[in-house]
Amino acid sequence: MLCCVDGEYANGRAVPQRRSAHGGLVLFRLVGVPVVLAPSWWIGSLVVVVLYASLLGDLLAGVTTSAAWLLAVAFAVLLGMSVLAHELGHCLVALRLRLPVRRLRLYLLGGLAEIARTPRSSRDEAAVAAAGPAVSLVLAVLFGLLLLATPAGGVIWVLVLECAVANAAVGVFNVLPGLPLDGGRILRAGVWALSGRRVWGTRVAVVGAGAVACALFVWAMFGLATASPDRWLRLGVCLMTGWFVVSGAAGELAAEQRRRWPADVALTDLVRPVLQLPAEVPVSDALTAASGHGVVLVRANGVAVGLFDAQLGQRLARDSPASPAELAADPIAAETVVLDSEPTSDIVERTRDVASWQFLVVDSEGQPAAVLHRQDLYAALGEYGRD
Repeated sequence: MLCCVDGEYANGRAVPQRRSAHGGLVLFRLVGVPVVLAPSWWIGSLVVVVLYASLLGDLLAGVTTSAAWLLAVAFAVLLGMSVLAHELGHCLVALRLRLPVRRLRLYLLGGLAEIARTPRSSRDEAAVAAAGPAVSLVLAVLFGLLLLATPAGGVIWVLVLECAVANAAVGVFNVLPGLPLDGGRILRAGVWALSGRRVWGTRVAVVGAGAVACALFVWAMFGLATASPDRWLRLGVCLMTGWFVVSGAAGELAAEQRRRWPADVALTDLVRPVLQLPAEVPVSDALTAASGHGVVLVRANGVAVGLFDAQLGQRLARDSPASPAELAADPIAAETVVLDSEPTSDIVERTRDVASWQFLVVDSEGQPAAVLHRQDLYAALGEYGRD
């Protein structure tokens, strides 16, 4: 059986197939989410085709070499479609729970629905994680039933069998209890729900990942020792998936550590008081006001121009100290606004994901309350200068 890996959970409109900033070939978009085929998918598919073609020669009596290769290519494509269906399950449930999805990527022997924000509850995490395997297992059952109604031994029968096996492989492998697999996320959600602490769930699921990697190694070695017909396919897949599980679990643990907020530090300890200045004030005056403060530049009609960028202001003041401060303003975008009631773990994630060095903190009424500088936060977290 071929084991296929899945990563995090990463009106559709067809777009030109092209290399893009998304890191691969954009196949289409679903509800605005780009579905991307990464270059490594071709490598993984080539490995599957080569190993599976040789396996078919042993399993199907009388199959010709050309037929074996065609069936192997068909299996690689069906495997990719099975992973896509699996990831779409994650994606649609995440969007249903109002969790933004950056993109959906197919790569190597797996896929990744890149969710931009960590689920805020164990229930949401479990729902998103379970959606993918549920789709895969339902498809495996449907193709299994279709297999019973298909005459055995023909090409159609083999293709239906491949669909059932591909979906079953994707579904079963991903319910194994180790990060970054879906089963690991479900395990984390369970521990999180019982303990009230997400970090404990992550640690338990990382231990589970180690157990999964060991089981893959044992299964591959058993295939070699018993001269199983699929031993080389099994070895190749186990090596790739084992590496994926171990490296993914290490990344999950590191990410969890980065989300932690010091218990003795409050948001109010890190932010800078906010000042509102006219957008046309001289940049030299804005620099003076920005010492120890965050500055919001506002036009006469009350519309905020942006946050004053002191570094840009200093460069502007060298040549033209009387220039209006708005020439050194960072626009205020939705992603650079932080609610003072927002969970601290979400604030940490926001500062890492958004390419801005300062964030406007607003109160429950939407009024500017303070400005948070990235370096102040990282210094409190003991990580300043690492990113």
